[in-house]
Amino acid sequence: MFWMSRGPRLGLVTALSLVTFPAWAQPDDLPAPVEALVDQGLTVHERFDAPDGLTGYAASAQGQPVAIYVTQNGQHAIVGNLVDAEGNNLSSEPLDELVKGPQDDALWQRLKDSHWILDGDRAAQRTVYVFTDPNCPYCKRFWEAARPWVEAGDVQLHHIMIGVLKSDSPAKAATLLGADDPAEAFAAHNRGDEVTPSAQPADIEQQVQDNNTLMRSLGLRGTPAIVYRRDGKLEVAQGMPDEEKMQAVMGSPRP
Repeated sequence: MFWMSRGPRLGLVTALSLVTFPAWAQPDDLPAPVEALVDQGLTVHERFDAPDGLTGYAASAQGQPVAIYVTQNGQHAIVGNLVDAEGNNLSSEPLDELVKGPQDDALWQRLKDSHWILDGDRAAQRTVYVFTDPNCPYCKRFWEAARPWVEAGDVQLHHIMIGVLKSDSPAKAATLLGADDPAEAFAAHNRGDEVTPSAQPADIEQQVQDNNTLMRSLGLRGTPAIVYRRDGKLEVAQGMPDEEKMQAVMGSPRP
């Protein structure tokens, strides 16, 4: 069941645990303890350097990054974060680079390949993806709140049109995607000229269903569901963001 109110931010680790990624090419000649962990369901992505004679392996379990450290004799493995004398986590950087980064790139590509309506200047430096239902009042509020950034040319919103909230949501979403000028039709809809659903070709209707499937596969339940980059990492906001979250999504203070 979908909800439309403000809600907690969904950690993208949770979403990524439900995403199917391309098969990873595991390093050759894994030591026996690591092979045993692979047999238990871990996926090994890359080796990395570790201190004190240890060999590090960046792995994942159901989408969640996991560090493995193998002793010098290759007979034992330790699973978890390695911390130095100052308490610094020495595992976070290799896991971000070797696991989280590729996961984020794969998810971003899936969003890019989905079916969306451009809102703003295609040359805008910042791109934000928004799962949007035509019947969602909070989606309209988000559209209105985003005007300063969009109209300043700072942000381009890609509205991934879904149909889940009401019985006519899929038809409305398909009508907007199939319009002669989807961007203008979508803007008019948000300004109050409510879209009237009309029959669309089967491929346009399928685009809405594909978007619905993508949203479900990511474990997203609130609308708008907003995916954006922050400090190089993907984050998700669900529901109408408050002002602080809005600035995080848009990447800058209100113009």
